[in-house]
Amino acid sequence: MTLSRPFGRALCAMITPFTATGELDLEAAARHAVHLVTEGCDGLVLNGTTGESPTTTDAEKTALVRAVCEAVGDTASVVAGVGSASTRHTVELARAAEQAGADGLLVVTPYYSRPPQDAIEAHFRTVADATRLPVMLYDIPGRTGTRIEVDTMLRLAGHPRIVAVKDCAYDLLGSAKVITRTSLAYYSGCEELNLPLYAVGAAGYVSTVANVAPRPLRAVLDAYDKGDTAEAARLNGRTLPLAELMMASGLPGTVTAKALVDAGPVREPLRPAGREAVDRLRAAYEELETGSSGV
Repeated sequence: MTLSRPFGRALCAMITPFTATGELDLEAAARHAVHLVTEGCDGLVLNGTTGESPTTTDAEKTALVRAVCEAVGDTASVVAGVGSASTRHTVELARAAEQAGADGLLVVTPYYSRPPQDAIEAHFRTVADATRLPVMLYDIPGRTGTRIEVDTMLRLAGHPRIVAVKDCAYDLLGSAKVITRTSLAYYSGCEELNLPLYAVGAAGYVSTVANVAPRPLRAVLDAYDKGDTAEAARLNGRTLPLAELMMASGLPGTVTAKALVDAGPVREPLRPAGREAVDRLRAAYEELETGSSGV
């Protein structure tokens, strides 16, 4: 295993701000991106699930990448989500993201059609061959219906531009096997696994909760890197109540993040969080921030 961090350690799966009338708000996106980098994010992942990619147009996706790249410059990596159910469409999105200035591509497993492993492998290779950008595979079978199996991941690791994985497979054994046997940089996509995956050699995380609490999440990795595993565990435990409310309370992470960040509405079919949920989220956020002051 050779540990690499091609996009940094602490990455935020960034929300996509909209105006009050539901239009793309590039000025707000640029401000939020700069804020996240100032607060400790090494990288920003755009146009993913949290970024409401199912309901943004191709033109909006490209405009968002361009605006954020211009805003953060070389202070952070910008990874563009380009996944779709169609290989052809994914290639088109990948090329547009490259032209817009992205530093890398996030490519999810094709969804709904549930292709077999050989087709999944061919899909990823085709996309990786379409640009000069490094690729982060996105393994999230709970949403796509199909896992990137360990053997498939091991074969894909040989491609020179497939360099990383956003891991939402909830299979610590399988992930640890790939981490041990390849140089793929694993990024936890599930906040509760940020520290466990990091402990077995992951590169870091891609977090929705980082939209709201970037410093407390990064502090966990900082403590671990200093060799203070007890402090890392303590700090990790402090993030869990907010992470649970944001990611496991029955509401999508996009909805809960936008309930705490001034970034406009969500697009239908998503709906905003109700008052009771917002109050719980704010209370958990304030408790974390109060305890994290000085971290």
